[in-house]
Parts: sequence; structure tokens; C-alpha cells
Amino acid sequence: MRSQLLQRGNLLDEKGCLTGTGYATSLVKDYRRKDIKAGSLRIKEWDYYLIYNEDFGIALTLADNGYMGLVGASFIDFKNATEKTTNIITPFPMGRMKMPESSVSGDVSYQNKRVEVSFQNDGKERHLYLKMKHFHKDKDFFADVTLTEKPELDSMVIATPFSKKKKAFYYNQKIIGMQVSGCVIIGEKTYSFGKSSLGLLDWGRGVWTYNNVWYWGAGQGQVDGKSFGFNLGYGFGDTKNATENMIFYEGKAHKFDDIEFIIPKDESGKEEYLKSWKFKSSDQRFEMDFTPILDRKSRTSFAILLSDQHQVFGKFNGKAILDDGTEIMVTDFLGFAEKVHNKW
Repeated sequence: MRSQLLQRGNLLDEKGCLTGTGYATSLVKDYRRKDIKAGSLRIKEWDYYLIYNEDFGIALTLADNGYMGLVGASFIDFKNATEKTTNIITPFPMGRMKMPESSVSGDVSYQNKRVEVSFQNDGKERHLYLKMKHFHKDKDFFADVTLTEKPELDSMVIATPFSKKKKAFYYNQKIIGMQVSGCVIIGEKTYSFGKSSLGLLDWGRGVWTYNNVWYWGAGQGQVDGKSFGFNLGYGFGDTKNATENMIFYEGKAHKFDDIEFIIPKDESGKEEYLKSWKFKSSDQRFEMDFTPILDRKSRTSFAILLSDQHQVFGKFNGKAILDDGTEIMVTDFLGFAEKVHNKW
């Protein structure tokens, strides 16, 4: 597959259709919500941060999905293979959350009687603050974290169309391997993020079709003293002009082709998420075995709406090949892989 590079300019034309499809390593297209010509219920906008080290991690989410707003907090304990997620849902925000139109800078906040959250980005640092009452039983959740993105850090950016709906699209950036400082407090226990902690951002803006399944995986850390990470994904939209599959080595992106998540199944064909997976790329540049630690799963079904999510954390072992042919051998590298089915 030949990947097509995105050119600078507006993301959408006067009809609300993508001006170009493909990938980039920075946010080259300008997203403006007012340019969208689809109904407000179909617009999906979110910021999702995942911050972790070898021992524990947190996930923080703010989303305006048209008919539903969401504030999410997760604590993941890798040592004990446990996790706790609490989501607070708000009805029909319809753009009132005012999600930033760029990932480069911009602030967003939300507050009600139970939760207070703000994601602040001045273009140099991202300050994440979230306070939630009764996160788990009588325990409150408090996170105060700062993420710093190195200027030379490449990211994954993709503009994806949906072939059956001309005004549907997904504009997405994944920033892998940001430096982290700060802490999270659960009840009376404090967990501090040290030098080995890293953070990633999933910044998504788009108009989605109703029924979608997607696969996404990522990892961040070091291999032989060098920064290393990856982003993997597929399953929705028309990706003939580019996939979102990239390897990041010392801050630089290395693009590769299609990837397959091989999830084990039982005799009836049902996925067995906590058994070993395999990952294979069509160009043989990403070949990994994946040993799960825990499955952060949730399923919500109400009338015509469905969200069935499995975000599995575990260790990657195998090889990744850079653009110049350099082979990176990966051993017990902590990351995650997920399968999500949404009717929304």
C-alpha cells in the first residue's frame, strides 16, 4: 500500500467533505467544528490521556459525543492485575463542552456536583487535573499531572473518510511518549509519576457512522536506552490512502503498512482476550507476541446504543523494523491493545 501524505490547509471543504485523506506526523490540517455539515448528534470529539509506568497507570477522558458527554477516570494496577474505571455521563452536550479545535493548544473544562476536570494546554505543557468524588465506593480520585512534549517528537496524524457517508470522517492524532510529572491520589494513597512514567494522547475529532468496530494498540518506553514506541490501528473507515501504523524511535516516526491483531478464540469463535495475541504487519516490519496482564472491559447496551470495549494491557515481545532496515528487538515491553464495538 502506498501511503498518501496530508498537505497543509483546511480539513473540510465548503460541502463538509475532507479536502484530503492520508497521514502526517503533525497536525497539518485545520479542524473547525463550524465547517461540519452533518447533524450535531453525529459529531464525536474527545481527548483521551493514558499515563503509566511499569507499576501503575491512569486514563483520563473528556468527550463530547453529541447525544452524550463523558468524563472518565481509570486507575490501572499492573502489579496486582486490577483496574477500576468510573465514567460520568452527561446528556446531549451537543458541542457545549467546547472541545479545543487543535491539539497544539487550547483548554477544556467541566464541573458538576461530583466531578471537576480541566485539561489545559498552553502549547508548551499539558496540565491535567481531575477530581472525582466516590470514584470507588467511598474513595475519591484526584489527579494532578503535567505532560511535556519534546519539540522534535513526531506524532501520528490521519484523516480517514467513510466510503458510505461523504460527510463522515475521522481526524485523529496520537502523541506517544510525553514526559510526565505529578501524582494521583486514590482515597488516602498517593502514587507519584517518576522519570520512567510516560504519557500518550488520543485526540479525536470527526463525524462517525452509526456502527463501527475498531482495533487500537500502543506502547511507549525505552529499548536499550533509546526512546521507543508504536501506534497500531484499523477497522473503521476507508484507509486505502494511509493507515495509522507507526513506529517511533528517538522521537522520529517510521511508517509501515497494514497490521493484523490476531486475538485467540474459543471453539465457538468467541475472543479469549486474556490469552496470548499475535501482531503481524503486511510488510513484516512489526511482528509481536502479546501476553495480557488485565482486560479493562466494559459493556453498555441501551435501546439502539451499544458500547462493548476490551482494552487489554500486557507485554509485547518481538521485532520492529525502522525505515532504514534497522531491527529493534523488543522484550517485555508494556503496552495495550483493544477491540471496541460501538453503535453510536
